[in-house]
Amino acid sequence: MNAQQLALAAKFASDEKKGLDPLILDIRKLTDIADYFVLVHGTSDRHVRTIADSILDYLYQKKVKPLHVEGRSNAMWVLLDYGAVIVHIFHYETRQFYSLERLWGDAKVVKGKEQHERKAKSAR
Repeated sequence: MNAQQLALAAKFASDEKKGLDPLILDIRKLTDIADYFVLVHGTSDRHVRTIADSILDYLYQKKVKPLHVEGRSNAMWVLLDYGAVIVHIFHYETRQFYSLERLWGDAKVVKGKEQHERKAKSAR
């Protein structure tokens, strides 16, 4: 899985838990810290954690593990570092305050869609 596919997979997993206003920024030409940022927000601590868990679980199923997870305990801003892709999951107010979209305003927005499917879980 390349970095763009990983970013799209993270967005898909956030969509599964109704993450709000997901955005993928291509920051390759702006910095060396990562290739893509995935930005999304939730409505409560529980919602933010649920989105983070969905992304972690979905990518783990694809054998992709984060290098680092930060902020999960207070859930105001959870950061999932996958190396080339950094996922930011915020509370709405935190996202507005830090405004990474504005800070990285020169970044290209990735609008691709890719099909992803969760493994079917047996109800038995």
